[in-house]
Amino acid sequence: MSAAAIDFTLPPQLEAREPAEVRASGRDDVRMLVSDSDGSVTHAHFRELPRFLRGGDLLVLNTSATVPAALTAIRENGDEIALHWSTSLPAGLAVMEPRKVQGRAGETLTIPGGASVMLLAPYRGSQRLWVARFDVPLPPIEYLQRWGRPIAYDYVPRAFPLSAYQTVFARDAGSAEMPSAGRPFTRSLLACLRRSGVQLARLLLHTGVASLENHEEPYEEWYEVSARTAELVRTTHARGGRVIAVGTTVVRALESSVDARGDVIASRGWTDVVITPERGVHVVDGLLTGLHEPRATHLAMLEAIAGRDVIARAYAAAVDREYLWHEFGDVHLLL
Repeated sequence: MSAAAIDFTLPPQLEAREPAEVRASGRDDVRMLVSDSDGSVTHAHFRELPRFLRGGDLLVLNTSATVPAALTAIRENGDEIALHWSTSLPAGLAVMEPRKVQGRAGETLTIPGGASVMLLAPYRGSQRLWVARFDVPLPPIEYLQRWGRPIAYDYVPRAFPLSAYQTVFARDAGSAEMPSAGRPFTRSLLACLRRSGVQLARLLLHTGVASLENHEEPYEEWYEVSARTAELVRTTHARGGRVIAVGTTVVRALESSVDARGDVIASRGWTDVVITPERGVHVVDGLLTGLHEPRATHLAMLEAIAGRDVIARAYAAAVDREYLWHEFGDVHLLL
């Protein structure tokens, strides 16, 4: 582990190449690394989640649904490229990612259905994301549902349907990539948690494209925290329960919805909050998340929640025990 950022070597064989329901018996057939506040590491199975939670705890879920955000585009020189939609902006604009090519301001890309994308300017100085005019004949989400396909990376060698990139509680279309921490949940496991006294709350944060290559800081994302969810968070803490975020997206949304007194309130809008150890966290007592890339900015959030030593020990154990990474991989529970 380096001094500046949590770093490690991720062997290629630890990249999950297919969903758990293909390589194993079902979505919840993944491993779960559990890190406690004393730094201890427990190796478990995701189906055992209820035994690590207790009555009075609150699990907070992100209901954002994944859209098929990958398109095939033709450049002005005739080259065919992959183009990823990241998020919609006002006035017919969008944040777009031309994959593995250097974009050019003013370049127009042809996309299916007689539509086009014009690259206008790099987004926030990014080397890969662009503010673009998304000139399509339908509302953006409807257009993507008609012509797009799920975003997938080279470590997944075959195509899977959009359903493989949805959580069972997804309902509000808007994420370019799946909020994958919630993927292992099944309806039966959620029912089991309720019976054991664990409460469930929901919020919304639409995720943009992942920053796998350059580990850029998180950019603005749309979120909504309802009055009901804010009340459940406050009540849980008042009664001595723990608030467990299902995914880094939930942490970001909750930490963006705090008033001057430190209480969670209902709010909605674009969040630019970046969770670091220096900033700290004010709402969550734990996190269920996937395993993140070396040097990824999400690791700073994990460090803010659990401390550097706990995260370093956990990731060393995950590599040693050959846990699987990425959206179809294993999970990490920090308490």
